[in-house]
This record gives sequence, C-alpha cells and structure tokens, in this order.
Amino acid sequence: MTQRRSPKAITLCLLFLAFFTWLDLWTKDWATRALPCDPETTPSCRIVPNKPPSRNGGIELVPGYLDFSYAENRGAAFGMLNDAPGWVRATLFTGAATVATAALLWMFVTFHGGPLFAWSVPLIVSGALGNMVDRWRLGYVVDFIRFHLHDGWEWPTFNVADITITIGVAFLLLDGMRRPRTADEAPAAPGSAPEATS
Repeated sequence: MTQRRSPKAITLCLLFLAFFTWLDLWTKDWATRALPCDPETTPSCRIVPNKPPSRNGGIELVPGYLDFSYAENRGAAFGMLNDAPGWVRATLFTGAATVATAALLWMFVTFHGGPLFAWSVPLIVSGALGNMVDRWRLGYVVDFIRFHLHDGWEWPTFNVADITITIGVAFLLLDGMRRPRTADEAPAAPGSAPEATS
C-alpha cells in the first residue's frame, strides 16, 4: 500500500507552481521592457526594441540599499559558469532542473515529508522552471533585484525565481530537521490527507 496525496493537495500544488512560475516570467518580461540597460555591458541591449539604453539608472526603491537594475546572468548562481559554452550551460542547467522537478513532484505525490516540504515543492519547482524557460528562450536569465550598501558591498542581482527557490530550500531544510511523522499520525496540513492505493 502506497500513500498518496489527495487530488485536492496535488491540484493546490500545481496551482501554486503555475502562479509562481507566471509571476517570475511576468516580472522578468517587465524588467526587460521597463528597465534601462548599458549597451557596453549588456549585449542584448542593442537588439531589444524600445529598450532605453543608459549607463546608469533603474528604479531606486530604498536609496543606497535596494533598486531594480536590469542584468543578464548567463551562468549559475553568483555568475558561476558564465564563460562556459552555451551548449554546456544549457545541458547542465536543463538536466539539473528536470531531475530536481521530477524528484520533488514524485516525492510530493507519494506523500514524503511534512507540511513545510509540501510548500517547498511549488516554490523550488517554479523557480527552476522560470529560470530554465529564460535560458532556452534567451540564452541567459534576466535578473533585476539589486541589494547593496551604498557604493560598497553588493549582493549579486537576483529575480523572483531566486527568491522562491531560496524560500523553498529553507522550508525543505526545516522540514528535514523536524521529527519524522509516524505512520499512525494524522497529516498536519489541511488538504493533504493521504489516499491508500495499491
């Protein structure tokens, strides 16, 4: 007998996954259209129609600390693999995103983990899918959220997918540190009651 999530729980997971993926792609499209870019450091700035070129600029949210600034990440987190050939990046990132997506969805459906794990799945998978779509359609990932301390320390520019992945991984780790749920304990999350299947 294998425990499985209820159809309601699976439907909610897929709805949240679709929403977070849409939010990530929509904000990236907005950043591409609305934020200035530097033609000298951003090659695609020359070919995106109606994109205002600028050496400085963006949208300042918290002066000296937080702004929206267009950037392109051709590598992994923190710019790793930026200089690797395009086919290497595409193969590596697509393979990793596909394996992670399949594994997390399978674990969700077969009722692994607790409530925090259930929340981590749509967060992580949507982020992986959003960045994968960018890599396939553009050859890079659009980043636009820039956190910095005046003109000194600066965190690498990121996007909504990076936020959802980070929160999802934190939930995943917290769920892993929780006391394991025994077979006779009731599920803690509403709508996540298992169904016995043969």
